[in-house]
Amino acid sequence: EEKEETAPQAAVEAATEQHECQMLCCRFKRRPWMDKIKKMKLPETIDPCADRIYLIWLTLVMLAFQWSCWFLPLRLSFPVHTPNTMSFWYIGDYTCDAIYLLDILVMQCRLQFVHRGDIITDQKETSKFYYHSEKFKSDLLSLLPLDILYLKFGPSAMFRLPRLIKYYAFFEFNDRLEAIMSKAYIYRVIRTTGYLLFSLHLNACFYYFVSDMEGLGSTRWVYNGKGYRYIRCYYWAVKTLITIGGLPEPSNLIEIVFQLSNYFLGVFVVSIMIGQMGDVIGAATAGQNYYRTCMDNTLSYMNMYHISRAVQNRVRMWYEYTWASQGMLDESELLEKLPIKMRLEIAIDVNYTIVNKVALFKGCDRQMIYDMLLRLKSVVYLPGDFVCKKGELGREMYIIKAGEVQVVGGPDNKIVFVTLRTGSVFGEISLLAVGGGNRRTANVMAHGFANLFILDKRDLNEILRIYPESEKLLRKKAK
Repeated sequence: EEKEETAPQAAVEAATEQHECQMLCCRFKRRPWMDKIKKMKLPETIDPCADRIYLIWLTLVMLAFQWSCWFLPLRLSFPVHTPNTMSFWYIGDYTCDAIYLLDILVMQCRLQFVHRGDIITDQKETSKFYYHSEKFKSDLLSLLPLDILYLKFGPSAMFRLPRLIKYYAFFEFNDRLEAIMSKAYIYRVIRTTGYLLFSLHLNACFYYFVSDMEGLGSTRWVYNGKGYRYIRCYYWAVKTLITIGGLPEPSNLIEIVFQLSNYFLGVFVVSIMIGQMGDVIGAATAGQNYYRTCMDNTLSYMNMYHISRAVQNRVRMWYEYTWASQGMLDESELLEKLPIKMRLEIAIDVNYTIVNKVALFKGCDRQMIYDMLLRLKSVVYLPGDFVCKKGELGREMYIIKAGEVQVVGGPDNKIVFVTLRTGSVFGEISLLAVGGGNRRTANVMAHGFANLFILDKRDLNEILRIYPESEKLLRKKAK
């Protein structure tokens, strides 16, 4: 009876707990949105390489650093600290300080680290590791509260220069972002452009600083004080740093030294930027260049030996389709440097669903299929290509990854006996037949473009030697 009474009571309590009524009798009850807030709680420790929440937070820290990086030179050079703008600078500065402080107290102390090969996930250990690290010391220095000197000397961006010590956050953000981007070269181009714009920004600030030091409009070389200060100085910086020319002649030693420094620095900066942009574009098109080089070398070879134009066209077609469908010429080259376990994980994710559907392998040991995935080679056949011919020695078996093949015969191979599609397997009889019957029993031709997995006889025998039960099953099915 007690159980019968408590069950309805629990149901009533659960219903009232989710009730959102604003009546007086219900205000003290917990509402669903409170549960959602609790679910948003940060985990005890964070993997800095895999957790996206860390990348999002790192973006905020990077933006806070960029605030100081761009605006401190501006505020040190231009007269922007006016009574009307100080509230804007205070809000921006102390918002960035709050982000820096939260980074120390909440985020950095949760980051997992590797110690003697083990990933440390205990929050006490991660906090202890961070608070005893050089990184913590630099983070504290970046928050040095020199702003208190505002009370004696007045607001000055000079007192906020320690915020630039957190420069490592910018480079860490670059590394983390590039690691998850499929086309990282796009971000590298944007970043290199940002470096150039920042160099021009610094030059504009220095130019105004020198002009103000000599007196605005005191000579033809300095800024004359007309128009919008920053835009005019930035325009001068672009013309000087990129060495466009057409500038007024400097009239004293300071101006001459500054102008010469700009010319030398401009040549240096522009050459570095052009070199970096060339490296970025070169890395982005490395695969395309490799494909073009391979195709050009092959065609040059065929021209040297006077290969017929029809064969050359088919070779060119194979290159173009293989590159368009796979984005590479040989998948194995891309993965050969990875450990076997990682190659297996990738092979399972990419190809296991196709191989697992093959009826021939039903009932086989799963580990045998995994081992077989590492030995498969992907090959593209053009329309009309013979995959194998009747009477040939059978040295491979084939699994259709994409496309169709046809078993053909009769005069000129015009009769189609059967069409095999994705997931079908053929050529296994020649490999599995007992008693040396390893000749092909039919002609198989690609119908359209066909992408096939090929398993070599030697590789298959090595695998089956380890799994005798699967070998018996396969040979039984091949009879």
